Amino acid sequence: MSIVLAIVALLFWETVFLEAQLQLGFYETRCPMAEMVVFQEVSMAIRNDVGIAAGLVRMHFHDCFVRGCDGSVLIDSTPGNSAEKDSPVNNPSLRGFEVIDRAKARLEAACNAVVSCADILAFAARDSIAMTGGIPYAVPSGRRDGRVSIAFETFTNLPGPNFNLSQLTQSFANKAFSQEEMVTLSGAHSIGRAHCGTFSNRLYNFSAISAQDPSLEPFLAMQLMQQCPLGNNDSSFVVQMDPRSPYTLDTSYYYNIAANRALFVSDQALMADSATANQVMRNAFDNDAWRSDFSQAMLKLGQLGVLTGTEGEIRLNCRVVN
Repeated sequence: MSIVLAIVALLFWETVFLEAQLQLGFYETRCPMAEMVVFQEVSMAIRNDVGIAAGLVRMHFHDCFVRGCDGSVLIDSTPGNSAEKDSPVNNPSLRGFEVIDRAKARLEAACNAVVSCADILAFAARDSIAMTGGIPYAVPSGRRDGRVSIAFETFTNLPGPNFNLSQLTQSFANKAFSQEEMVTLSGAHSIGRAHCGTFSNRLYNFSAISAQDPSLEPFLAMQLMQQCPLGNNDSSFVVQMDPRSPYTLDTSYYYNIAANRALFVSDQALMADSATANQVMRNAFDNDAWRSDFSQAMLKLGQLGVLTGTEGEIRLNCRVVN
């Protein structure tokens, strides 16, 4: 058995929190090509735009933290309801919806009303992690899709970029994650991009005492001010979360924090306590251990509030309820 397969097996068998209703190989009989189709669509999308990987990982996280991993983040708004994807927390930051749509269309043509949108998103996030340098992990499936998506719920469930350590810890604790798991999952910021508006307060309007966040490394601050001009709210203004290796899932994110070069207040906040600061330093110098911990934490994330059995539905179109 290869080292990667051994790690995958270990991650699965040592994860005692797996929901009994979810199963490895759930689609083997009814739609055996399910995971391969998702893999192919994610692979093609990443070849065209490597940044899509970060978008799919982020989308899975934002789905699971609101109502559980039920695909509710994929639902479009209607005249009578603003859905999660159109919350300011998610729009315009989330991307990759078209990848899920293409995988769903192929699977509906092959196996009508069998594979859930929630499972497709869980597979896509796993594949994105593997394709950007993370450790692949086996995803138990059998999730069913939710029928409700409310934009307001994103504000009360998702941690914000300006959270302090206490707020971050509580936000993750609300979803049964430890502080250590919170620090581990924060490493997802190793890939992807950030819109200027999510951190510009650190550059221009930080506090009554200082216009600029004193914990932000000065040279980086100067660079960011050039990339994010004052008063420009154009959503097309974005910067890489980790300029050192923007498309590789690695521990350079933790190096950045230790050097006061993290973009978000919530990232730099991990240095505010000795326990989290020590974990930041351990992760920075042990990429293999962090990658293993990250895969296991993502596996746990995919179990949050799942619908199984006769709960929910299998949406025929991920954007609309049946």
